[in-house]
Amino acid sequence: MLLQLFLNGIIAGSIYALIALGFTIIYRTVKFFHFAHGAVYAAGAYFAYTFAISLHLPFVLALFLSAVMTAVLGVGIDRFVYYPLRLRKAPNLAFLIASFGVFIFLQYLIAIIYGNRILILRTWPVKEGYKIFDAVITPTQLMILIVSILLMLFLWLFIQKTKLGKAMRAVSDDPLAASVVGINPDKIIIASFAIGSALAGVAGTLIALETNIGPTMGWPAILKGIIASVVGGGGSIPGSMFGGFLLGLAENLGMWKIPSAWKDTISFVILILFLLVRPRGFFGVKPEKEAV
Repeated sequence: MLLQLFLNGIIAGSIYALIALGFTIIYRTVKFFHFAHGAVYAAGAYFAYTFAISLHLPFVLALFLSAVMTAVLGVGIDRFVYYPLRLRKAPNLAFLIASFGVFIFLQYLIAIIYGNRILILRTWPVKEGYKIFDAVITPTQLMILIVSILLMLFLWLFIQKTKLGKAMRAVSDDPLAASVVGINPDKIIIASFAIGSALAGVAGTLIALETNIGPTMGWPAILKGIIASVVGGGGSIPGSMFGGFLLGLAENLGMWKIPSAWKDTISFVILILFLLVRPRGFFGVKPEKEAV
């Protein structure tokens, strides 16, 4: 029982980590809470449903196209909503309110296009899982875990080793100094929204293989992503991964002694405990600078 809960926590944590990573990449660059990230996550699941179910494309292709479409959606949100606010040097509160507005707009737009009915992405039959001691992991769960971990490793290598990744770190640390040395912060913001939104789209598609798809699925997801990001340091890429897995494990292991209805409450308890222990890691306080 305990091993099964631990395994379930790792799988859930991998999804939370992807959401938190996408959120963190954007937050590090623009320095405000992009709540619309949750709607992009939901859109990823619906894009995948359109490609895989409506257009009958192979799932791998549907996953890739969903990531591309959510990247375009994320960049579009920045260009049409946040960019005009940046030109006017709007305060962070304006960005926060705008992000809520975009989230609500996209959620209702999804409901108008697809309806409020519950949709199912997975069409293949349920197969017998692989036994690991006293626990069982299904082929779908194994795929979710492998894809998530590979994406995390790829992202970490991208941020650490590539020229664009180093430029993103530089803009995150000091946009003015980055512009002085020839880095265009606006292009880095576009890249951040594209990469972060693509990760959200992949996370939404992967979770849709385990759960049903609904227009409101983005709100609990973004809350988990924010909590995981904050617990991980509010701007750290490795920290967001750690926060996601910690959150997934805490929620699932907590069900060993606590009713499953309290699962979401565990996340907020972790957040409150974190803020009490380390209050300076939240709400715009800069994390430790990473060497470029």
